[in-house]
Amino acid sequence: MTTKRTDVVIIGAGWAGAILAKEMREAGRSVVMLERGPERSTATEGTYPGSIDELRGAIRHRLFQNPAKTTVTIRNTVNQTALPYRQLAAFLPGEGVGGAGLHWSGVHFRAAPDDLRLRSHVIDRYGAKFIPEGMNLQDYGVTYEELEPFFDKAEKVFGTSGEAYKVNGQIVGNGNVFAPSRSDKFPLPAMQDVYTASLFRKAASDVGYHPYALPAANASMQYTNTYGLQMGPCNFCGYCSGYDCYMYSKASPNINILPALRYDADFTLITDAHVLKVNLDSDRRKATGVTYLDQRENREKTIEADLVILAAFQFHNVHLMLLSGIGKPYDPISNTGVVGRNFVYQTITTSRAWLPEKQFTNQFVGAGGAGVALDDFNSDNFDHGPLGFIGGSPVWVNQAGVKPIAAAMNGGGKSAPRWGAGYKAGLVDTYRHSMAMDAHGSNMAYRDVYLDLDPTWRDSYGQPLLRMTFTWKENDIRMNQYVVGKIEPIMKALGARRYELGRLEHGEAFDTRRYQTTHLGGGAVMGTSPTDSALNRYLQSWDVSNVFVIGSNAFPQGMGYNPTGTVAALAYWAAHHIRTTYLAQPGPLVAL
Repeated sequence: MTTKRTDVVIIGAGWAGAILAKEMREAGRSVVMLERGPERSTATEGTYPGSIDELRGAIRHRLFQNPAKTTVTIRNTVNQTALPYRQLAAFLPGEGVGGAGLHWSGVHFRAAPDDLRLRSHVIDRYGAKFIPEGMNLQDYGVTYEELEPFFDKAEKVFGTSGEAYKVNGQIVGNGNVFAPSRSDKFPLPAMQDVYTASLFRKAASDVGYHPYALPAANASMQYTNTYGLQMGPCNFCGYCSGYDCYMYSKASPNINILPALRYDADFTLITDAHVLKVNLDSDRRKATGVTYLDQRENREKTIEADLVILAAFQFHNVHLMLLSGIGKPYDPISNTGVVGRNFVYQTITTSRAWLPEKQFTNQFVGAGGAGVALDDFNSDNFDHGPLGFIGGSPVWVNQAGVKPIAAAMNGGGKSAPRWGAGYKAGLVDTYRHSMAMDAHGSNMAYRDVYLDLDPTWRDSYGQPLLRMTFTWKENDIRMNQYVVGKIEPIMKALGARRYELGRLEHGEAFDTRRYQTTHLGGGAVMGTSPTDSALNRYLQSWDVSNVFVIGSNAFPQGMGYNPTGTVAALAYWAAHHIRTTYLAQPGPLVAL
């Protein structure tokens, strides 16, 4: 077995891994980064026109995880036998350098202050009895005010486009009126509205809502970021989600961070390296490094390190903790243990309006992060008291570019024929004259929704697969139905000749066969107590102090906003405390 020595080993080459690698190198530590997938080069793979091949990208999943090698098993309830997720559909984890940060859309939100202290906020406003039995509602252990400088830092690295509402307590623009104050404006002005977004903006305003431009990590103009790396202006080609950007307009680790590390002699990136476990000492209180499989040579190798950082995709971080014995696995029967606890997702449903036949919506145009949203029914921006549920949803028109195969699969809507002349007519009508609106909502954590190691199924490396036990709960269904009901007045204000409201139905189970979102969270959450969290407020393992776990796995519940902006801020937050405190005196970080 080959052994290599470094100061810091980082698992995963996505946003979290790239941020920590840059921060650790700035702190003067040598870094080895391990990535299970292949190298990804925007300059070669991401060139036009090959990068915008829908069959290669969205259908054959060029940038996504190969479930034939390793996957998860899924069941809705503890009474069922979980089965392997063999075909990517409901969610699409990335694989290769850049990870999900290469194929994401670019919507770049900050967490709302109330979402970061949700349990405390709900109890303060509605009382403890408002929390349903079996709901594991928790605070993050860190406040918006503490994270704000790191949100700002991430936006300046990403080249985020947007319009602020309030900076340093002063109203400065027409941004989101529900957003907290910022320390600075967005690095770039907001993206322009496509036609459907402009229609949504006017209709939402007409019915009394508060629309604003989505914050987008799609560059609205040429930009040079904090690390001296350049982005080009977005041309609304419509190939963001599921694709690397040939215009260098969509932020990705491959464009915005990793080029600043590539020629650093003390940074090493090893691809095709599948990490099998984090190695622990005899007391199991300290990590000594990691063991990985070199997939090109088909042999195991070891990296010895003083500091181990798990920065892979959400459920890969949880899986690796369970395989390595870091933290006590969660048991839903006794409601004890922390690793696997509070697994969450997001609710998302799409409603569609068909406009008059003289209005052409040009759905081939779009950008992944651009659009117009409203937050009137997100977070706790409305009174939940009479409604009997917790959580909320932004509503937005985010026309990211409808591709031909996707359009054909959508057809003419729920009421249209699925084949023949009627199908063709409906398809053309939908593509030319319709527009979609998403209710992109929160998902709370529950005692019987969790992750653990599957007792039956193993991956191609001989290790137990991760098992997901997940389905929709009545709280989240009621929330979704309420928010979707608030979309109907917008449909009428648009003058739609017909519309369909997409909503979750009571008793509906989670269905893995259709895409929903790749925004999975929880499973190794942050908090202030080792009894209900796997990580402390600095994303440090309570049990193994030289292991930090960075990603949406730290979210105690699923929020309505996309997770990437908060993951990036938490990564910079953790890195700051590693640099300023941990490296000088290794050991458990106490609350500062």
